[in-house]
Amino acid sequence: MARIDVKKMERENKYRNTVQEEVEATYTVFAKDGHKYFQIDTYGKSARKLKGRSSQILQIDENSVKELIELLSKEFL
Repeated sequence: MARIDVKKMERENKYRNTVQEEVEATYTVFAKDGHKYFQIDTYGKSARKLKGRSSQILQIDENSVKELIELLSKEFL
């Protein structure tokens, strides 16, 4: 599991990029200790042996959501 610190994210220019295969994912919104979180669980490729088990979990808190929206807007709009 990883909680993303958007403030410390830096753009990295890679020279070899590939478009990844789409995978199943779910999201959850929850509060813990007075803080709200948005969590994305991904379930890996279709050929994965342990189907239905999360392969990656990403968490973003309220402040990071705002920062991520700004970053995505800057890059896409």
